[in-house]
Parts: sequence; structure tokens; C-alpha cells
Amino acid sequence: FKKTFSYAGAEQQPKHLAKPKILLLNVELELKSEKENAEVRITDPDQYQSIVDAEWQIIYEKLDKCVDCGAKVVLSRLPIGDLATQYFADKGIFCAGRVPTDDLDRVSKATGAAVQTSVFGITDKILGECEDFNENRLGDERYNFFTGCPKAKSATIILRGGGEQFLEETERSIHDALM
Repeated sequence: FKKTFSYAGAEQQPKHLAKPKILLLNVELELKSEKENAEVRITDPDQYQSIVDAEWQIIYEKLDKCVDCGAKVVLSRLPIGDLATQYFADKGIFCAGRVPTDDLDRVSKATGAAVQTSVFGITDKILGECEDFNENRLGDERYNFFTGCPKAKSATIILRGGGEQFLEETERSIHDALM
């Protein structure tokens, strides 16, 4: 699938992994302020620092759970922020956030991974696998490739050429041949 938007630190992530474990999430891994209005009454400035520290502890606990499960590729429907991107890069893990639902579903079906709504209780049974993961450039775009997937029942055909008219005719010919 086409490479998603990435934050600083993404260039340090591995671009090739052999036999990676794959973790699919529907979890936001981003440090940000709460959306809901919340009121906290404090009487001492140290209490404020404890609240800030608790927010940092929560995000690092989520990131540690992702690392501890053994996954080398982490994909999420929701954003993976710059803190998490750099954290994963430092651990030799590839991550991508805001992965379109269709792409995440195809990766799930091909690799056998189950999409998780929490980072707690991750077991080997819900992690996917493939023989090879690569991030490669095709033309002006970057794509993520999963090859050697144990449950794959489909194939991707990449059409490239000099002109749009030529590519459209090639696509029609392939469609006719397959049908």
C-alpha cells in the first residue's frame, strides 16, 4: 500500500525486515491534550507536574507494550505521532499511522494479524507475519510491500509506463484476461 504521512524520525526506521511480526492497531499513539473539558483543582504546583508526568507515563506504557509483544511492523488506522515514530525508530521497528481501512484490512487478511483496539493483552496469536517487508519507491511515490504472506489469496499487479493512455489500455487488457 502507498506510504502514509510520517513524522520526523521515520527516515531512521528500517526499510527492510525479514520475517517480521506485524501488529495492527486501531489505537492512537500520540501525546496530545484531552478533547473533553476537564477541571482539575490543585493547591500545589507539584500536583500539576504529577498530572503531566502521568500523561507521559501513559503514552510510554502503550509504546512499551507494542515493543514487548515482539512486533517489528506496527500499523494503525489512527495517528502515530512524532514521539512514537522516533521511539519505534530507536527500537528498530517500522510504524505507520493513518493507514486507510482498506489497506489495513488487506494486510490483516494476508498476514493473519487481527486489528487490536488496545495495546494490552497482545499475544502471538493476534500478530501477523510475512517473509519479507520492504518500503520501496515506485515512480514518485513510496510503497510498503509485504511478500510471502502465509494467508494471501491475492496478488498485486503494478502497472507502470510512459503514458496514461497506455496504462489504461493495459489495465483493460489485464481485466479482460482475468475475467
